[in-house]
Amino acid sequence: MLALLRLIGLVLAVELIFYFLLTVYIRSTRREALEKEWDRRHPEKAGNSPERREFIRRSMIGFSKSLRARLVALVLVLPVVAIVVIIVLVNYN
Repeated sequence: MLALLRLIGLVLAVELIFYFLLTVYIRSTRREALEKEWDRRHPEKAGNSPERREFIRRSMIGFSKSLRARLVALVLVLPVVAIVVIIVLVNYN
């Protein structure tokens, strides 16, 4: 049982690293898409402006909430559940 707990701890540590990297990557791609959308909608205000920064900030608030929930489910919960199910099926059946 102690080996199972160590395995789960190690897997969670690796998953947290992946969670952080995925969060940074997905947020940066979304931010870039929002910047392009602003430039497309407002060609006269293209470039770094206070209005553009505010538009991106407001758009990223809702995106962060939905992204966090999906990533936690996919990256942190599913692999641990899969490992536990496999161990239980192999050892107790």
